[in-house]
Amino acid sequence: MRFMWTNTATEPIKVKTVLFEHGVTRSLLKKVKFHGGAILVNGRAVLAIQLLTGGETVTMVTPDEIGNDHLGPSTLPLNILYEDRDYLIVNKPAGVASVPAHRLPNNTLANRVKGYYQAQHYDNEVVHITTRLDRDTSGIVLFAKHHFAHSIIDRQLKAHAMRKMYLAVVSGSLVADHGWLDQPIGRAADSFIKRTITPTGRASLTEYWVVKRLPEMTVVRVRLHTGRTHQIRVHFAHAGHPLIGDELYGGPTSPLIDRQALHCMQLQFYDPFIEADLTTFAPLPPDIVRLIGG
Repeated sequence: MRFMWTNTATEPIKVKTVLFEHGVTRSLLKKVKFHGGAILVNGRAVLAIQLLTGGETVTMVTPDEIGNDHLGPSTLPLNILYEDRDYLIVNKPAGVASVPAHRLPNNTLANRVKGYYQAQHYDNEVVHITTRLDRDTSGIVLFAKHHFAHSIIDRQLKAHAMRKMYLAVVSGSLVADHGWLDQPIGRAADSFIKRTITPTGRASLTEYWVVKRLPEMTVVRVRLHTGRTHQIRVHFAHAGHPLIGDELYGGPTSPLIDRQALHCMQLQFYDPFIEADLTTFAPLPPDIVRLIGG
């Protein structure tokens, strides 16, 4: 794959500095150098320490990424919300794990993406999953289609620059129409899976807005400002309002839904390859529509 930039610096600058300014990481630069890629200036191969004087076209050619044989392909359906050269955004159904685990080795979203890449005969077959959802949470999952795109998203995640919005249905009636949940989250001492509020946990911040009030439950729009495991589920349970259907955290059951009532409905991030914000929406699944009454 080829990525091109124009050097706009007015002072002498090294090629690698231009690349770093555009989000190229040192690890990617090593792959380009040692695994069949190239750095070009005005079409001529150069070293990354080459000095530029201004106005040059800098091109990075990345090597093909060979898929991991340990991740098997699946031909099960994939609901694609958006795709271009750099990113694939899919709508994950509830009941499907994001990545393989030892109980679910070949029936995950990552397996389906691997099968899709092979069916499309893409040169890059490495599955770069950049956001994940719990198995029983539905909605948007973002895949980068190459190493460079993955590193761009990693940087935005670390800077909390990505905007992720969820719709959740919590038990009881929330007092405030808008609020913040700000408690540290860590692993529960008695469980490998469960998380809890603990002083030794990692800082976690959740923001919510009430969308609709129903008998014995409240529909909320939720924004994650951090990305901890089970963050929304843990925060609302700690506040006394566990999600409907969330048995792990004490949520009440409902005949209208057989999993936690949580859906990732919007994802927004800056895409430097198109030089614009990229916003994707995922429609509400039927079980949540039934639960909240349309």
